[in-house]
Amino acid sequence: MAGGDGDQSYTKNSLYQRAIINAGKSLIQKSIYDHLGPKKFPASKTFRIADLGCSVGPNTFISIDNILGVVKFKYLNINANEIPEFQVFFNDHTFNDFNTLFKSLPPNREYYASGVPGSFYTRLFPRASIHIVHSSYSLQWLSQVPIEITDPNSPAWNKGRIHYVGAGEEVINAYLRQHADDFSKFLDARAQEIVPGGLLLLILPLGLIDEEKVDSFNMPCYMASPHEFEQVIKQNGRFKDRKDGGFTSGKSFPHSQ
Repeated sequence: MAGGDGDQSYTKNSLYQRAIINAGKSLIQKSIYDHLGPKKFPASKTFRIADLGCSVGPNTFISIDNILGVVKFKYLNINANEIPEFQVFFNDHTFNDFNTLFKSLPPNREYYASGVPGSFYTRLFPRASIHIVHSSYSLQWLSQVPIEITDPNSPAWNKGRIHYVGAGEEVINAYLRQHADDFSKFLDARAQEIVPGGLLLLILPLGLIDEEKVDSFNMPCYMASPHEFEQVIKQNGRFKDRKDGGFTSGKSFPHSQ
């Protein structure tokens, strides 16, 4: 993800990811309220939350606020005098722009913040130390490109493409195997890191779609060639030819609705 806070940065170009977080807010909060059991770890004076694949913000801060609000509410319903302190771990790859992340931390946050660099397909935390692990729209990223699709001598060589969409079965199966291996490692690591009674909250871009819906997804988008543009313009009389082969305005376009 592009760091910093410029026009090309993730900070300025992550509205879609933020919309996903907002769309899943009620489900995340309901899951915490229904399944989190503070009575299962009453001795804990510190409640620890990890956001895996945090990038540089601000989306990760929105996710943490959504989680903290319902966790505090749950504790208040049990005993207002036993609300723990909160520690939040922001995780992403070592090349993530943690400087921008830390500089943009909410000034009035109700938690202690730490950065944890490293792949979430490996262990990141001590055993049974995290109460809630959250990750939103991150697990579609594999730990690596499947090795066999970059080998010209492999039947899964993905020549001329940068993804598995439109590729042959061998390429698709290579990506599938990589995903299965990565996701198994992810779950194994989290199983060791999360405390008994804790939660793993994942927002993933997946699901089954009816064939009829797929058939209706044709996008109203067509990339016309310069020649096609010229033909349409001539046919509609919007422009008239110039001697140099270009066009000059013939009449104004009607206002489009």
